[in-house]
Amino acid sequence: MMNPSPPALPRGAHPAPRLRVAALQMVSTPRVEENLRTAAALIREAVAQGAELLALPEYFAIMGMSDTDKVGVRESDGAGPIQDFLAASARQHGVWLIGGSLPLWTDRPDKVLNSSLVYNPQGARVARYDKIHLFGFRQGTENYDESTTIEAGRQPTAFDTPFGRVGLSICYDLRFPELYRRLGVTDLLVIPAAFTETTGRAHWEILLRARAIENQCYVLAVAQGGQHENGRQTHGNSMLVDPWGTILDRKLKGPGIVIGQLEQARLAEVRASLPALTHRVM
Repeated sequence: MMNPSPPALPRGAHPAPRLRVAALQMVSTPRVEENLRTAAALIREAVAQGAELLALPEYFAIMGMSDTDKVGVRESDGAGPIQDFLAASARQHGVWLIGGSLPLWTDRPDKVLNSSLVYNPQGARVARYDKIHLFGFRQGTENYDESTTIEAGRQPTAFDTPFGRVGLSICYDLRFPELYRRLGVTDLLVIPAAFTETTGRAHWEILLRARAIENQCYVLAVAQGGQHENGRQTHGNSMLVDPWGTILDRKLKGPGIVIGQLEQARLAEVRASLPALTHRVM
């Protein structure tokens, strides 16, 4: 269950003053093992640059030739090669690792949960978020309906790190600001995605900056970014946004890394100069 606000720190304790984070943009294929090798290389590169919290995109482990391909590789909660990879990578490198999304088992044989899993530096899983809002879009020849293969989640999820509170969401969730209000005060929102080129070009950056500004927190957005073997083109444009809405780093297309440092001093500065979080009345 999610706690709506951070637990009190022990007397005399303070959040870690800074945290170096990385978004690992990918152009995933229909082959799980190949995608895990690509993810492993990006993790090693980000760790070499000092990253302490790393996030992979939505569908990092598989972008199938059809929507049903992910059902064929779904894993039971807590067991499977994708989850083993995430736990081992976090433990090996001593980092926080967020597996943007992977398919988990449901009672429906034709569906999955689209789930984001979080592992701490010891390789223990500390949080799971199941995507709540399911994407539907129809424009010309483009047609998407995630509800045909995905079962919607129900529970907003956040977790604590030494730096502060981290809220989770996935892709289409970005369009629903009420979800982020349910998380309470967060210091970082991690948003893995596979936005289409059409919707991403129109709305992705605007929505990300809005979520950072209205919640006065950092946003780490990690996307699929390029032309996939199934013909889908994803927008990419992974980025790190500060609580004033300033983009600190970005990667437009192709596999690569967005990296930057979160600062508690910057959070405090923005929240003190414009105390919108304390002015909320509903």
